[in-house]
Amino acid sequence: MDNATTHTLQRPRAVERIVTGQATSDGAGVKLTRVLTPDLQRRLDPFLMLDAFGTDNPGDYIGGFPDHPHRGFETVTYMLDGRMRHRDSAGNEGLLSGGGVQWMTAGRGVIHSEMPEQEAGRMEGFQLWLNLPAKDKMCAPWYRDIPAGEIPKLRTAEGVGVHIIAGASHGMVGAMQREATLPLYLDLHLPADAAFEQPLPTAHNAFVYVYRGELLVAGQSVPRQRMALLANTPGSDGVRLQAGALGARAILVAGQPLNEPIAQYGPFVMNSKEEVFQAVDDFRAGRLA
Repeated sequence: MDNATTHTLQRPRAVERIVTGQATSDGAGVKLTRVLTPDLQRRLDPFLMLDAFGTDNPGDYIGGFPDHPHRGFETVTYMLDGRMRHRDSAGNEGLLSGGGVQWMTAGRGVIHSEMPEQEAGRMEGFQLWLNLPAKDKMCAPWYRDIPAGEIPKLRTAEGVGVHIIAGASHGMVGAMQREATLPLYLDLHLPADAAFEQPLPTAHNAFVYVYRGELLVAGQSVPRQRMALLANTPGSDGVRLQAGALGARAILVAGQPLNEPIAQYGPFVMNSKEEVFQAVDDFRAGRLA
């Protein structure tokens, strides 16, 4: 793990609000928490959804996510613990395991499955949906497995471990880059009382989700299993996080908004109702395979 270059923020962002996720299930009964819900899509553009899952009970995940379609966006699945097998209609297959990421561009359409490759033990991670610009919604499907060892990592002077899934942090470039949305996706491991600063463009939408311990964000407490939606204050230059006495782990996500219409029907995210109707027709006619 490389050492980081340092930054000093002048106007850190405040917390606009704290969000509590909604307990739900998806796929074949997989229990999860939907943290970024449809009512936040415009506010957190280009991000469409964030699901957090974590359980030691195989009954909560064993059904997995059998074959289902997507069109018009990207899925980013980050596994903290467990093993999940991906297969899709474009011929891709991969095993997602602890610390690894699966980045899939659905584009014009793909049918895939995500099934657990374990019958016991912990399954924990996140799935983030990242929108595609209108010009790219009908691009060819694409897929990449990123094992834990291929995700760049650094350690700050205060001992904060940073896993850079996308974007860049403290002089280090992450595993993935996207030109239209410029996503930043960091997994942060903060020791007790340690602070972390990350520059962010003022116009980028951003949030922090705490999955271990507790954080202070610009002095406001963000407890475990809560999302802090960060304010887009004019002149702000980034975010400052500080762990509590027991340390904390959190993901920090930010991106450049597309400022385009969003039309969603389940696994199809387009720019108009007509495009969504076409996606449904194409799926029913077998044209996504």
